[in-house]
Amino acid sequence: MLVFITGATSGIGKSTAEIFAKNGYDLIITGRRQDRLTALKEILESTYKIQVLDLCFDIRRLNEVEQAILSLSAAHKKIDILVNNAGLAAGLSTIQDGNLLHWEQMIDTNIKGLLYTTKFISNLMIENKKGHIINIGSIAGKEVYANGNVYCATKHAVDALNKAMRIDLLPHQIKVTAINPGMVETEFSIVRFEGDEDRAKKVYAGLHPLHPNDVAETIYWVASRPAHVNINDLVIMPSIQASATNVIRK
Repeated sequence: MLVFITGATSGIGKSTAEIFAKNGYDLIITGRRQDRLTALKEILESTYKIQVLDLCFDIRRLNEVEQAILSLSAAHKKIDILVNNAGLAAGLSTIQDGNLLHWEQMIDTNIKGLLYTTKFISNLMIENKKGHIINIGSIAGKEVYANGNVYCATKHAVDALNKAMRIDLLPHQIKVTAINPGMVETEFSIVRFEGDEDRAKKVYAGLHPLHPNDVAETIYWVASRPAHVNINDLVIMPSIQASATNVIRK
């Protein structure tokens, strides 16, 4: 079995790579940081005795996505599971004060990057007559919160695309699943606040959020259901969070 994971250099993507490797799956891991990809590849191969191919490219760039996927060997084109994990939030502001570069970054990564990857890999799955696509959304794709406008919009788009993929790929018997986490303590807030670690820490202060491995275990559980079972849409939250903005802090 072969799993293709985008955004595998940190957070949920890295934990997902680890849990599939632990269970004997071969991997194709992707990201923009070659040093992290190389280090993860070496650790997973030596620890779990599986094969890992690392691909360094930016999913926002169509030509890079196309080249990376279409240049795969015949064996590496037999992808069983695609985990569309790569995504980000940039900034936290009202529409009227929004940073246009932040908007472009989120739209290009969260929507277009997911589409580019899915376009090429879904066609490989159709040729192989099997496959499972797992899209990592967010509670922000179910609810809108103050100052989250464009980020929420991109994750609402992922929610809609997940439903559309399931319809379009049904005749080819390709499973499609959405996993929508609430608060997960990763690099998410550091990226959102452009490296401001003090501001990022305040997001999780007094909270016990999800850890990346909590989501990764859920991804693995979804992927390991019997052939006749598909988990269409799953929301996973920390117990201290009831909605996008309702949390209990100590």
